[in-house]
Amino acid sequence: MGDAYTPGLFVAGDTKIVKTRRLPLSGNVLVEVGMQVASGDLVAKTDLPGRVHLSNLANRLGVIPQELAAALTVEIGATVNKGEVVAKRKSFFGLFTSTVDSPIDGTLESVSNVTGQAVFREAPRPVQIDAYIDGTISSVIENEGVVVEAQGALIQGIFGLGPERVATMQVVSKNLGDTLTDQDFKSEHKGKIVVGSGLLTLAGARRAMELEVAGVVCGGFAYQDVRELLGYDVGVAVTGTEKIPTTLVLTEGFGDIPMASSTFTLMKKLDGKKASINGATQIRAGVIRPEVVVPLKEPVAPDEDEVGASGFAVGARVRCIRAPHFGKVGAVSALPVELATMPSETKVRVVTVTIDGGQEVTVPRANVEVIEK
Repeated sequence: MGDAYTPGLFVAGDTKIVKTRRLPLSGNVLVEVGMQVASGDLVAKTDLPGRVHLSNLANRLGVIPQELAAALTVEIGATVNKGEVVAKRKSFFGLFTSTVDSPIDGTLESVSNVTGQAVFREAPRPVQIDAYIDGTISSVIENEGVVVEAQGALIQGIFGLGPERVATMQVVSKNLGDTLTDQDFKSEHKGKIVVGSGLLTLAGARRAMELEVAGVVCGGFAYQDVRELLGYDVGVAVTGTEKIPTTLVLTEGFGDIPMASSTFTLMKKLDGKKASINGATQIRAGVIRPEVVVPLKEPVAPDEDEVGASGFAVGARVRCIRAPHFGKVGAVSALPVELATMPSETKVRVVTVTIDGGQEVTVPRANVEVIEK
């Protein structure tokens, strides 16, 4: 049986998209409010301090810490190369010479005249933040980053793996619920975001990575295959930092679950469009959802059956997220006011849902999520 997380996934063909792009520490913002940016444009940059390496010069030279200043061959703060002599001492009337080399390429940051310890620091590591989406800079966070806004389509997923990527979307499934196998991935999919409407097999995921497909969006994926794919278990922390060539976004959850029909319909309308994809997921406090973002100059027109009530109301599109109707999608047909007694003898508020296909079920309200438009 499958599992799903975090109710209230947002799926919309025309919505305001707001993305905050922030540096991990203070730096320089490269753009101004009102500027138009493309997804790959740099908007801010900074330098992360390099790694520190310690070396006890006093012990290695055989002197007391107070004598180190006279033994140094480079100045504090100077740039040094790995293997370069940084301290030297002559003994036995100059017959013998002891030296200490730099362990890294970097800087001699400090030398303690108390402990004799020298601090070497590697060169700073540049960090650059791009816009992620095509849009407009709506505000600048001083010395930290920017807010980028755009109008377009946004599809949130249940679970994802892999970092941010930008590529052209290509829908390969013909029918709703088609399984995405290794046979569906071709050489021409390299560098693209491939969209399937059902289960992604482990062989399919491995083939996508072999071909360096930029991303895969699908309905479901077997939970046990995540470990097979990565080689380790995924915990409850944030995903998205995995060193994999293909970003993965599941729109429905773990298991053989077809993509919601409205989501698949929207995906087909976005076929061939430039999209930004991010597999970052956090399912505990401070929920982060994987996503596919497609900025559009002209919104995609919704189908008549996609237009429904917004929020939790009669007519709203919802997805069941608990057994026995897990993964099924339908519309709210009634919201009974009175409490209903469940088989566990607890009394809860319920909702009546007409599942796509005509079946009507009554389930606890906590067991459904609204598919927001």
